[in-house]
Amino acid sequence: MTFNTSSLKYDSAGLIPAIIQDVETNMVLMMAYMNKEAVEKTLATGETWFWSRSRQKFWHKGETSGNVQKVQEIIYDCDRDTLLVKVKQTGAACHEGYYTCFHYRINRETGQTEIIGEQQFNPEEVYGPKSLPGGTPAVGGTGNTPASAGNEKLGDKENEKDTPEASSLILEELYRVIKERQEKRPPGSYTAKLFNKGLDKMLEKLGEEATELIIEAKNRDREEVIEESADVLYHLLVILAEQGITPDEVFGELARRRKED
Repeated sequence: MTFNTSSLKYDSAGLIPAIIQDVETNMVLMMAYMNKEAVEKTLATGETWFWSRSRQKFWHKGETSGNVQKVQEIIYDCDRDTLLVKVKQTGAACHEGYYTCFHYRINRETGQTEIIGEQQFNPEEVYGPKSLPGGTPAVGGTGNTPASAGNEKLGDKENEKDTPEASSLILEELYRVIKERQEKRPPGSYTAKLFNKGLDKMLEKLGEEATELIIEAKNRDREEVIEESADVLYHLLVILAEQGITPDEVFGELARRRKED
């Protein structure tokens, strides 16, 4: 029987869930979505391709981290609406640095969430200062895994929206942290890495984040707009620090314009 990607059953958005499994250990690594073209790209290249629902674009697994997935076998279920993709995984599959995305275990006796497995890389160093999902124990977590390096954007403090730090004053605090990273250049710091690479890299990152913000605003994805706005503000503050400009100077300009409005 000849296979045709059109024979799969896609949902109303043209997507089909794909479960990614380690071909050697049978460990489930992750679940993501493919559309017809992503399935075709995966078949043609021998590596996994997915469709990002939030960014509305294709993404090649491992393109940023180098942790690509070499496809060994693709199986679909009896309803033709789910894919099982068996792969040889390079490095860690999860964007949080763990081998599998399924590393949060619920302890039924204590009601606590535990992290299983060891973190293989620091996501801050690979993807930049993206906040980890709220409510997870990834920062100061429980279980047998060390806590994450923390969120650089908050000066190594957990990003909780209901903390006193979550106000406009966070910009001044963040600027102080950025200036400290500029001066001390600690290893493993994403901010220090930006200063080491120079202004062109900083401008490139600001442009990328601004583009992502535009896309999410166009998609009216509220949570993504919040996250991308935070990334834009962070990278803007890095550039201000590099130029020797303080947030107060920008606030002063805004105040001047407000008076003239």
